[in-house]
Amino acid sequence: MSYAELHCLSNYSFLRGASHPEELVACAHARGYRALAITDECSVSGVVRAHQKAAELGLPLIIGSEIRLDDGPCLVLLASNRAGYAQLCRLITQGRRQAEKGGYRLQRADLERGLADCLALLPLDVHEQDEVVAWLGETFSGRAWLAVELLRDGQDAARLQHSERLARTFRLPRLASGDVHMHVRGRRALQDVLTAIRLNTPVAGLGHARLPNGERHLRTLDDLALLYPVELLDETLRVAGRCRFSLDELRYQYPDDVTPQGLTPHAYLCRLTRQGMQRRWPRGCPEKVKAQIEHELALIAELNYQAYFLTVWDIVRHARERGILCQGRGSAANSAVCYCLGITEVDPSRMNLLFERFISRERNEPPDIDVDFEHERREEVIQYVYAKYGRERAALAATVITYRTRSALRDVGQALGLGLEQVEALVASVAAWRRYGEIEPAHLAEAGFDARNPLLERLLVLVNTLRGFPRHLSQHVGGFVIAAGRLDDLVPVENAAMPGRTVIQWEKTDLEALGLLKAVSYTHLTLPTMQ
Repeated sequence: MSYAELHCLSNYSFLRGASHPEELVACAHARGYRALAITDECSVSGVVRAHQKAAELGLPLIIGSEIRLDDGPCLVLLASNRAGYAQLCRLITQGRRQAEKGGYRLQRADLERGLADCLALLPLDVHEQDEVVAWLGETFSGRAWLAVELLRDGQDAARLQHSERLARTFRLPRLASGDVHMHVRGRRALQDVLTAIRLNTPVAGLGHARLPNGERHLRTLDDLALLYPVELLDETLRVAGRCRFSLDELRYQYPDDVTPQGLTPHAYLCRLTRQGMQRRWPRGCPEKVKAQIEHELALIAELNYQAYFLTVWDIVRHARERGILCQGRGSAANSAVCYCLGITEVDPSRMNLLFERFISRERNEPPDIDVDFEHERREEVIQYVYAKYGRERAALAATVITYRTRSALRDVGQALGLGLEQVEALVASVAAWRRYGEIEPAHLAEAGFDARNPLLERLLVLVNTLRGFPRHLSQHVGGFVIAAGRLDDLVPVENAAMPGRTVIQWEKTDLEALGLLKAVSYTHLTLPTMQ
């Protein structure tokens, strides 16, 4: 027999999942699974990392999301194709944009349209109402399954019996599912700590909020065969076979909203560049610089970067018209075209510029135009981008805030019931000089703590595991992603902490990993290039 796990949370279901996406993929592959779905709660933040590991190992990856409805059940939605992935991203965006940062709000009505290419799984409990199952079958006709999750919690027989009745009554297929929160059983203690942190309650006080056992891990095929009827395991493979989407299918098109009607981007860029030449050298441009400009324009055209240069020029123009201080820097200073456009201030007639440090045909890498805007008026520029391209087409790139030694010590210590003074003493004496490396018992002893104390031994293991875990999404200080069409067909968009700002659910490195675009270095406001 074989199996595909279709309900699996990574640690990008912040403070719920207890394993990195890469760990889950590697474990599923080692266990002999035929496929793995990453279904983080109302999110696809971790799927790029899972995709990279799955591609390395040759394991089919399914992309989905767990959605908890305000007026209904918890569902798992899976993208069956490229259209289904776009539909899923739009739904996540809708839910996230309807709530404050970090939350989401969705109701049944939100799922009753626009999800024609998504499959739906309903994880059953023993109290699932007939009305909910009837709604599921009607809303996702031919695309709905009852997910039977047997977790050795004393209710498995009741779940199986209940699922059989519902399947007969509503003529819905059943499949096996694991509600996976960790790749191995050994992460259960960390999962309890994450729950305690999320609920702001010590582990000892979690009660029924704590998982009853360690069964929510990627179990072996032999163990699954003991638990589930074979037909439920086989059905997971049929569902996996219907999910054919890969992140490799994503394509990004850079927008061109600056070129006037009747002109091509190349013609307009050449016009602006020559106007800049006249402004920069009113008595005539040196022949050496003219040749450099023609060389640059030819290479920009060959690599099809004209729209990008025009976008940066437009934003710089807008800022300067309003008296907002700005200046390009970095490798763009090697570009005579950037100087003519007013983006940089390095005069090519006075310097020996090497344009290939900025754009190279051989490297096949998009250019980086780094523009600093004065901090006090940066928001005006950000809102100009939103206004020009619209919320559907522009958003800031995200950054993932991860646990470091200090934050891990503080949160784990409180979750394990240590007093505030003890926690702060640990942080002050240990984290200050072990900020990046693992903490070892000897470090505790040197700081005056009893390293043989079982509670402190447990704390060390948990802190060292938690370091590097994602804590929440935040926004970079300016890296915009702008699309020609709807951005949330590519990646979900959600509200940032600051009013009036929205962010995508991927970091710059995620975008680069997929070869979609390269978001340039983040200063006060920068823009993405394309690939």
